[in-house]
Amino acid sequence: MSETHSRRSDGAASETEHLSNDQPPGPRGLPFLGSTLSVARDPLGFVESAREYGDVVAYEAFGTEFAAVFDPAIVETILVSSADEFRKGEFETGFGELIAPDGVAFTEGERWRRQRQLLQSSFTPDRIRSYADDMAAEASALADQWDDGETVALGDDLSRYTLRVLTRTLFDLELDEGRAATVRRATRALSTYAAPQQFAVQSVLPSWLSTPTEREYEAAMADLESLVTELVAARRGGAGAADAAGDDLLSVLARAEYSDGSRLSSEEVRDQLVTFLFAGHETTATALTVTCWLLAGEPDVRNDLERELATVLGDRDPQFADLPDLAYTEAVVREAMRLYPPVVALYREPLEATMLGGYRVPAGTTLQLSTYGIHRDDRWWADPGAFRPERWLADESENGNEDGGRTIASDTDRPEYAYFPFGGGPRHCLGMRFAMMELKLALATIARGVEFERVTERLEPSVEITLDPGDVDVRVRKRSAGL
Repeated sequence: MSETHSRRSDGAASETEHLSNDQPPGPRGLPFLGSTLSVARDPLGFVESAREYGDVVAYEAFGTEFAAVFDPAIVETILVSSADEFRKGEFETGFGELIAPDGVAFTEGERWRRQRQLLQSSFTPDRIRSYADDMAAEASALADQWDDGETVALGDDLSRYTLRVLTRTLFDLELDEGRAATVRRATRALSTYAAPQQFAVQSVLPSWLSTPTEREYEAAMADLESLVTELVAARRGGAGAADAAGDDLLSVLARAEYSDGSRLSSEEVRDQLVTFLFAGHETTATALTVTCWLLAGEPDVRNDLERELATVLGDRDPQFADLPDLAYTEAVVREAMRLYPPVVALYREPLEATMLGGYRVPAGTTLQLSTYGIHRDDRWWADPGAFRPERWLADESENGNEDGGRTIASDTDRPEYAYFPFGGGPRHCLGMRFAMMELKLALATIARGVEFERVTERLEPSVEITLDPGDVDVRVRKRSAGL
């Protein structure tokens, strides 16, 4: 596998090229406001422009000092090799205060380690394997419910799908429509309220002045908290107490004890569930929505996918055992998440002043590890704006090989952290394998039953807590006998 990786011609410094005690370069912005207006108006466009300053770019926005990072080697340093020298920091934990402050995504230190160890039992290879049939069955049911010629809001339908998968597999629950609507309402309210609140867009308003968005957020979160409290109580005692003997995540949390004999507080249990309900279905729905939309506009890619599915699956839906042979299917998913990573940036904070890329970065600076920017950097990706799943295959020169023998490339000439949609290091996404299996099984199942025509001609993504692709409408075309 090979791609041409160009270097910038503007002399942007790398880790070894620039050695000084200077602070990083970056846009100066406006007095008092810095780059606040630019980031608020077009956060993804700001990333593209900031990247021109180099691999470590300083800017101020929303009263916060940022250093955006665009070098995979520096990302590896922060997330992996020197992870103990950095923490989540106040900027990212600020989101946690609005979502689930005691959840594993936002805790630190020994508390985080204990939570992570406890939760890992639900994500072992054997446990994840056991979820495969439910994932495919739910995807098949979704494809069956669409009518030929129907125009569907793809994001909404796929959000319902991923929530059903999450609750059915991890929590061993069948949520009725009312309860599912409570979760989806809270997810929407979080997305529309939490990001503006954290970025202080509403800071000009008096603290006592409640906005309609804030009131909706508070009401939706109160309803979600009531639902989670009810679910936990049913597993810990009462009519549903017998269910607590199960090995699903909800039962594990309900009965869990740490090594010192202490139990999780009700707040910790609630926040773990809220974390997984929010992060565990919405990011996957976003990735699947973008994947299906991209596929709808690329007939050559669709044809290659159909050939693989016909060769590997014939006239049946996929199973866990098929996954190693669905290399092109995986390549389609990976490429979609390269172009539109659901998490557009990770945030860390150095515990002490540090050197990054040869620049001095003060303690307390919010480091913005730009997933979106690195995924679209032409140093690591030839024609980075193009949707090219074949770039992930072991032998691009044989793209279109119909014998089902293609594999995902294991050795490339790009840095490991040129692609990190699930983060990396000790705090990599706990549900990474779960999500990738779900994405591959769902795509293969849906593509066997239907194909899509674009109604929404152009994606207009925005950044809330995660990437929001906007309204994505497609027209369904049923395949009468699968592939």
